Amino acid sequence: MSAESTPGPGIPEETGDTSPRRRARGRRRKPRTGRRRALTVAAWTAAGIVVLGGTGVGYLYFKLNGNLETVDINQVLGTDRPTKADNGSENILVLGSDTRSGGNRKLGGGPDDGSARSDTAMIVHVYEGHRKAGVVSIPRDTLVDRPECTDAKGGTHPAAHGVMFNESYSTGGAACAVKTVESMTGIRMDHYLEVDFSGFRRLVDELGGVPITTTKNIDDPKSHLDLEAGTHTLDGRQALGLVRTRHGVGDGSDLGRIQLQQAFLKALVDQVEQVGLFTNPKKLYDLGNTATKSVTTDSDLGSVNALISFADSLKTIGSSDMTMITMPVQYDPANRNRVVVEKLKANQVWQALKNDQPIPRAATKGTATGEAKDVVTP
Repeated sequence: MSAESTPGPGIPEETGDTSPRRRARGRRRKPRTGRRRALTVAAWTAAGIVVLGGTGVGYLYFKLNGNLETVDINQVLGTDRPTKADNGSENILVLGSDTRSGGNRKLGGGPDDGSARSDTAMIVHVYEGHRKAGVVSIPRDTLVDRPECTDAKGGTHPAAHGVMFNESYSTGGAACAVKTVESMTGIRMDHYLEVDFSGFRRLVDELGGVPITTTKNIDDPKSHLDLEAGTHTLDGRQALGLVRTRHGVGDGSDLGRIQLQQAFLKALVDQVEQVGLFTNPKKLYDLGNTATKSVTTDSDLGSVNALISFADSLKTIGSSDMTMITMPVQYDPANRNRVVVEKLKANQVWQALKNDQPIPRAATKGTATGEAKDVVTP
């Protein structure tokens, strides 16, 4: 295979594609559009401040800066962690929190007991050169061995065997979630980003909705979602229902929900181009104000300057540059509502990311999928 046709990091090698588009020669490469300017996490947290940071509007700058909430992951976890990569690649743990208090109470559908859960967890690996990314979703129902954790208030929580993955967040918060992921993978998480229910809804509304196409009807009263097959522009509440539904698609498991989440996130990245964020200062500010009120970050990303730099480093990554998979798992024979890590295949994924290599296709073959593939397309 020639160097010209060799796939880049994060994109497994394709074979047998002889379509006219790939064979055509002499065509001028189209310039990268707005959708290439932000990976999903950057779009959520930084799109609204990339321009404002350079305008000299001090009041707006400091207002957005004051919106941010941070967790000092490095201080809580100390030095007993995997070694940080030295090749320019980065790993970010992204969580969607199932908080049951405040503005999230009605959206979460649970008691206002002050507890918090992690409905969505993704490891985003940004490859060297920051032109491609690999995303690995971790099912919340995965049975794991949680290490001993210290939470942000200094409380210690003993290790636990065979507990659900999202129990680490509800037990010890962000630091415990990061430590659990690092223990599972042997990969250091360079950054942490968390988006809550109400924040996610407002962000989608600020974008004017996100278009998706459903190939099948989706009806799930528990997530307040009722969509007929066809093309829809989802508002914030509908989008939240889509990424949370599990009973309306596939086999009703968390794995099916992950398939919907991944399809929606790619559609969200593409939507950034369509709404003209980077040519509309007011819309930029509105989105930035909403985003910075909606996210919690690690302390290294806890300022507007840091987010601007982070977003700028990801601006060439678009939806077509992202490879998304679910961590290799199988259904737990003792309880079909839980899954267990398929360790040999999962290790293939972790070794690939450690070595900044593409995720091998073989790592996900024969694993549990949730049977919801292609229910939603951008």
